[in-house]
Amino acid sequence: MSLLLRNFCWDESGQDIAEYSVMLAVILVIVVGTVRLIGSNAGNIFSEVGSAIQ
Repeated sequence: MSLLLRNFCWDESGQDIAEYSVMLAVILVIVVGTVRLIGSNAGNIFSEVGSAIQ
């Protein structure tokens, strides 16, 4: 029983999944925010260029 409890306390294999999940969530938030920011600015620029051409 003591060996089982000690192995359970020192087993860190589940931490990798949690760390990768947090990292993925942070990266997704940054990417989505950047795309939304650039997307709206790019739409305005294309509109201005289109108006200038006509």
